[in-house]
Amino acid sequence: MEIKVACEYDIVIARSAAKTEAKKLGFTIVDQTRIATAISELARNIVVHGSDGIVRIEEIEKGDRKGLEIWAIDRGPGIENIELALKDGWTSGGGLGIGLGGAKRLMDEFEIQSEVGKGTKVRVVKWMRN
Repeated sequence: MEIKVACEYDIVIARSAAKTEAKKLGFTIVDQTRIATAISELARNIVVHGSDGIVRIEEIEKGDRKGLEIWAIDRGPGIENIELALKDGWTSGGGLGIGLGGAKRLMDEFEIQSEVGKGTKVRVVKWMRN
């Protein structure tokens, strides 16, 4: 499922879609909330820093494990210093500075690619607990 993200309302749509997919897969309510919160942070970063982009939500399998893979992709200004951007309290947009770091802590896997002037791609994964 792919959701275009360009405004605050789209953040709500992405969050709701993620929670629905997580519930459908059988994630606990706690993990559903973790996933929804991580997507909210990533989608908000798209709106605030990237102007517009997409959130892609997909069910994945690895061996006998099932999970959700989420991509947040924008064509914004990119991130000059990813290590700094992941530190709590650091912000380039006037927020609380917990978005990327918070998303990383809430999920089981986290990858980020960013190129100044071209945009940012963030991939997160949450695996079902057996």
